[in-house]
Parts: sequence; structure tokens; C-alpha cells
Amino acid sequence: MIAFLPFLAVVLALLGAVHWYVWRRLVRDVTAPGGAARRAGTAVVVALPLFSVAALASGRADAPFWFQRAVAWPGFLWLALLLYVVLALLVGEAVRPVLHRVLARRAAAEPVAVAVSAPAPVPTAVSVPASVPEGEPEQESEGAAGAAVEAGPVAGAGVSRRLFVSRVVGGAAVAVAAGTVANGAYGVLRGPRVKRVTVPLAKLPRAAHGYRIAVVSDIHLGPILGRAHSQRIVDAINATQPDLIAVVGDLVDGTVENLGPAAEPLAGLRARHGSFFVTGNHEYFSGADAWVDHVRELGMRPLRNERLEIAAGFDLAGVDDVAGESEGQGPDFVRALGDRDRSRAAVLLAHQPVVIDDAVRHGVDLQLSGHTHGGQLWPGNLLAELANPTVAGLERYGDTQLYVSRGAGAWGPPVRVGAPSDITLVQLASKQA
Repeated sequence: MIAFLPFLAVVLALLGAVHWYVWRRLVRDVTAPGGAARRAGTAVVVALPLFSVAALASGRADAPFWFQRAVAWPGFLWLALLLYVVLALLVGEAVRPVLHRVLARRAAAEPVAVAVSAPAPVPTAVSVPASVPEGEPEQESEGAAGAAVEAGPVAGAGVSRRLFVSRVVGGAAVAVAAGTVANGAYGVLRGPRVKRVTVPLAKLPRAAHGYRIAVVSDIHLGPILGRAHSQRIVDAINATQPDLIAVVGDLVDGTVENLGPAAEPLAGLRARHGSFFVTGNHEYFSGADAWVDHVRELGMRPLRNERLEIAAGFDLAGVDDVAGESEGQGPDFVRALGDRDRSRAAVLLAHQPVVIDDAVRHGVDLQLSGHTHGGQLWPGNLLAELANPTVAGLERYGDTQLYVSRGAGAWGPPVRVGAPSDITLVQLASKQA
């Protein structure tokens, strides 16, 4: 815990700096000091991160589920909005001086309108205090007036330009960020689209040619995505009429007590050879053993470091997620694959792509994984690439192919940008066909 404190301090300092920057550009630079707009904007910038902290901490703290749901929407959506507001404002920093120059040149090019009027009457007498030499006040008055004429329009125009540019850049940043987040949220709440991928396997028998596996990962039932989300997924999977369904981890973000009703539609999954489940890292945050028992009640078969022979002519194996190692329940490839007949094709269900090296060593032909979300929020894919061998799609590692789904839900913000959710229908192809 003590070693974690410096990291926590750095994170909090970074969040504070980011929110100060947002407040400066979207509140201070565009509102009048002491005005109602500035007070309201400051309150919003202070309150929203508190919702975010509450949303992130409430699940781990086992807060009442009603409270988790109350803080999840504003807290998580603010995190997504904050990301794209900051990115847009940073782009705006490059645009800001260009706008200033354009407006300054336009102002300089405009003709100066000179008003012509009747000459003012010339005073016949000037009253001068006796203590002041004659002519000095007149010179001072003329100089002050000249300075006012020079400073007034220039300073006034300068302030006006700064305020105008700040409002244009800030407004554009908010509009772009809000549009991006709204579109990304719509994509998640609409439900995943079905992708179709054909994977040839050298050892797959002719009888299994065309065998269809519906792969779904990272459903992430929780305070935001609930029963309607799981029903959409069930309907989409069943419409593909798969031979087998593989749920490859991160089904939930919460306990069976809170999310059991949300998971009930999964009992409606239908496939000729059944539905199978392996744990993901989020199951170990939510009570993995309880969820394994519950998915069994829903009609899915958990594969916990075990293997079975599919009648079509290949082996199906599943391993626990690496997050289970802290509980003595990590992946055991020897137990799942050690004594199998390597002349048969083997398909492995493993939540995280990082175990691909173990799959290669044990002669797996195809590994089906999730976990990455495809990055979920661009440019998160760049970070995901640093931690995973494959972020999304099909790639080959030696004699083993790895397919990584982008997932059917979302963790944290119910938003996806540049990484649309998916369910994948993997069709196996025999080279003997």
C-alpha cells in the first residue's frame, strides 16, 4: 500500500492539472470575473471529477447498487468527454494564434470611417488656474486625449479578439468532444455488430469444414449496461445460428447479487454444441467462483483449465485468466492441453491475448481471445498495442493463429471511438475440403 501512494499522488496531480487546464480554457478565458457563468462553470468542473472518482471506486467498495448506478452515467461519461475535450483544446492551441493573426490583419485592412461634422465653436476664453503656467493644462489635456484615442480602440479590439478567439476555440472543442462521445455512446447502446471471419486450420477434418463458432467477449454487464444489453447480444448471436458459442471473459463488472437479473437473458443462447465460458480478469474483481456457478445455471459450460472433444472432430480447451493467479486459479496449460492428441486440431478459449506463447508451445491451432476492446477509446489502441501482441483481428504466431475480438460492451465509459463493438462468427475451414 505504501509503495502505491507515490503512484496515486502522481495520478491525482495529473488529473488536477488536466482539470485546471480545462477550467482555464473553458471557464476563465470565456467568462467575466465574478459572474454567474464563471461560478456555474467552476462548479461543474469541480463536481464532475468527483462523480468520476465515485463511479470508479463504488464498485470496488461494494457500495449499494443504486448508488453505483446513480454515479456511473455522469462519472464515466465525463471521463470520455474529458479525454476528447483536452485533445480538441490541444489542437486549438495551434489554431488560436492563427485566428489572432487573421483577425488582426482583417481589422488593419478595414477602412477607418471619419465622421464629418460642423466645426466646433472655438472658445473665446480659457480659464487657467493661477498656480499653473499658461498653456500646460492644454498640452496635458491634448496628450491624454491622444493616448486615450490610441489605447482605447487598440486595447479594446485586443480584448475583444482574445475573448472572441477563446470562445470560438472553446466552443468548437466542446462541440467536437460532445459529438464524438455521443456517437460513441450510441454505438455501444445500439449493440454490437456481427463480423464474419474464415479461419483455415490445417488439421481440421473435412467433416468440420464450415463449423461456426460465435465468439463474444467483454460484455461488461454493470451499473450502465444491463439486461437490455445482454438481450441484444443474445438476439444477435442466435441470429447467426452458430454451432458453438464461446464467451471469452469479462462478462460482468459486479456481483451475482447485483447483476444476476441482468445476465438472465444469456440463458436463451442457442447453439448445436452448446455455449462455453472462460473467466476474464474482471470476473476476479466480481467473485469469479460465484459467477462460474451462475453461468452454469444459465446453461453455459465453464472451461476451467480443461478440454473436451467436439463431435465435429477437434478439441476445445479453455483456461482461467491470468488475473486468477493471485487466487491460485490462473491458467494451467499442462492440465488443459498437456496430454492431448496433437494430430487433432485444437481451439483454445483464453481471455487475454498475452498467453499466446503458451498456446504456441502446446500446439494450439487457434486461440480465441478478447480483453483489449480494440483500444475502446482512440488513441487507446496505441496503449493497448504496448501491452498486447494483437489488439484486434486475426494474426499468426508460428503454427498458431490468434483471433482477438474487440468485445461486445465497454468498460468504464459506455463509449467506443475507433473501435466498434463486435460479435464474431468464426467459420473454420478444412484444407482437406
